[in-house]
Amino acid sequence: MVTALAAPLADDLGDDLGDDLGRGALAILAYATLGVLLLIIGFFVIDLAIPGNLRDLIKTDRNPNATLLASSGLTSIGLIVAASMWSSSGELHEGLLTTLTFGMVGIAVQTVAMLLFDHIIGISVHDLVRETRPQPGARLLAVIHLVLGLITAVAVL
Repeated sequence: MVTALAAPLADDLGDDLGDDLGRGALAILAYATLGVLLLIIGFFVIDLAIPGNLRDLIKTDRNPNATLLASSGLTSIGLIVAASMWSSSGELHEGLLTTLTFGMVGIAVQTVAMLLFDHIIGISVHDLVRETRPQPGARLLAVIHLVLGLITAVAVL
């Protein structure tokens, strides 16, 4: 008798679990796709702010300063995307829209900060990426990227 009652319950749980797993997998795919798109956009925006072709500076010239600035900028965008996902209401479409909006704001903040430090503080991104050896200014700008990414991520939460 117990077995006869447990079978329908197990079927219901299996159906619910399958639906939940399907929706969860779809959400992961959607957020991962959006995250990758935001990182690609971020890369190209950083490329606009840095003289020369960022891809060539990293891949061909193996420039450590350009690599550090791009890496820190993209890490910051990743922090903002993760915080946006965490703060989403649970509704997939709202979460994706929130993530897109905050991700784009994060990209803008990073770019403006880099340009401000270039003009106000006098740490020239143009000069940094011309150097073939690691420069202290690149390290400073990388930390600023990460801190701004963290500040923006916490603001999202």
